[in-house]
Amino acid sequence: MRTTLLFISVLLTMFATVTAQEIKWMTFEEALAAQKKNPKKIMMDVYTSWCGPCKMLDKNTFHNKDVVAYVNKHFYAVKFNAEGNDVITYKGQTFSNPNYKEEMKNRRNSAHELSRFFQVSAYPTIVYLDEKGEVIAPIKGYQKPQQIELYLKMFNSDAHKELTTQEAFNDYYKAFTPEFEM
Repeated sequence: MRTTLLFISVLLTMFATVTAQEIKWMTFEEALAAQKKNPKKIMMDVYTSWCGPCKMLDKNTFHNKDVVAYVNKHFYAVKFNAEGNDVITYKGQTFSNPNYKEEMKNRRNSAHELSRFFQVSAYPTIVYLDEKGEVIAPIKGYQKPQQIELYLKMFNSDAHKELTTQEAFNDYYKAFTPEFEM
């Protein structure tokens, strides 16, 4: 009996650890609705099903405990398939993927209108939005935990509003000391 209880206790601890290291993903519309009740910025992972760097970002960066904790505390996290067929309402407009082909769902497909609206031209791209759902910036490419940390903290603190030149951003970048574990 004691062995069984000990085993169950260990399993519950392992389960709690695994679930604690998950970003709380939601749909874009859920995030916009949540902002109305509790304003937070949005971090939108714009990915495709066939994209290798997108899968690496998900596995290596979005499962890093520091990234998970920071994103869950300060952002609404959205996963958005840039070639999917969801119908999205944003800023009074409806966005869809009229050229989507179901038989191509796991291969290259047509780009979603919302991806184009956010000027996504490469995958993965992380689109950051402010507390009112306005785009701050789309950031292209795979990022390791310490690389994404710079953007998460810069946008969360609104430091980006003071970085009006490339030189100012370069100075910010050079002065930034990452704290997230690799």
